[in-house]
This record gives sequence, structure tokens and C-alpha cells, in this order.
Amino acid sequence: MSTAAASSARPGAVLADLLPATRVRDIALVLGGAALTGLAAQISVPVPGSPVPVTGQTFAALLVGTALGAGRGFLSLAVYALAGMAGMPWFAGGTSGYTAPSFGYILGMLLAATVVGALARRGGDRSVPRMAGTMLVGEAIIYAIGVPYLAFAADMSLTAAIAAGLTPFLIGDALKAALAMGVLPAAWKLAGRK
Repeated sequence: MSTAAASSARPGAVLADLLPATRVRDIALVLGGAALTGLAAQISVPVPGSPVPVTGQTFAALLVGTALGAGRGFLSLAVYALAGMAGMPWFAGGTSGYTAPSFGYILGMLLAATVVGALARRGGDRSVPRMAGTMLVGEAIIYAIGVPYLAFAADMSLTAAIAAGLTPFLIGDALKAALAMGVLPAAWKLAGRK
């Protein structure tokens, strides 16, 4: 591993910090994180009885936050959200705007990317058990904002919103978290072997 990478691969660093530090790097990472989230949102499968589809968006948002850190993760998801609100068709299923009942999940992803990025700076992405906790916190934040927003926007009771906007997604989210638990600690191990 190079001296620069070795010095940044300590607690307090995230994977993105292993790249040479420049303003161009940070801009590219932020825009790349927004684009990754937008692309992942196009993996969209309708859920019967729910206005919220299963997407790759949640996985991308948590991956972006963890790999980039709190500041860049927040900016990536802010760019993603603002561009989608302005009309870029990269929300789930090629939609845009902020009136969809699922928009609360996007707001939750913005906060979750920030929090998991902060946890990653504290080593939350360095081992499978820590990554499991980091993903659990991120998922909880997304649902804590997304489900009440769904209830409000779709004029549902909170119980109905939980049934439509949380329960059908738990198994898929557990699989996405398991993937992240394997990918990020493995990336750190690979970085440590260079």
C-alpha cells in the first residue's frame, strides 16, 4: 500500500479517502454517488398492494454514504434528490418530483447516508459485525422517515403504511445488508494488502 493510502487507512478514514485527495476527486465522488443511486433506482420491482417498489436505491444510498463518508455521502444524496425533484427521471422506475408517496424514503436515504458515513469514519465498515450494525442503523433511519411520509402522502393509517411500506421489504433489505457486509470489509482487506 502506498504511504498516502497507508496513512489514510486508519480509523477516521473511509474507502474514498484512499484515493489521492483533490477537489476534483471529491466532486467526481459526489456526482458518481448520485449517479450510482439514480441507476440503482432503475432496478424497480412493483410490490402488490404497495405504492413503493423494491429498488436497488436503498443499497446504493447506504453504500455511497459508507464509502464516501458523511459529508460526501450527504452531498451525493442531496444532488440525487434535488436533481430528481427538478425533473431528472432517476427516481424509482424513471420518475421524478417530490409528490410521490415514496419520496419520504429518499429523504430518509439522505439522512441515512450521512449517518452511515459518520459511522464508517468510526470503523463501522471495517468488519462484518460492525457493518451489520451500520446497515441496520441506516435502514432504520430510512424507514423512520419513509413510512410516516407514506402514511401522510397516501392518506393511510400508520398501521397500513407499515404493512405497505415496511413489512414487504424486510427480507430484501436483509439481503442487501448482507451484500454490503461482505463487500465493504472485503474492500478494506484488499486495500490493506496493496
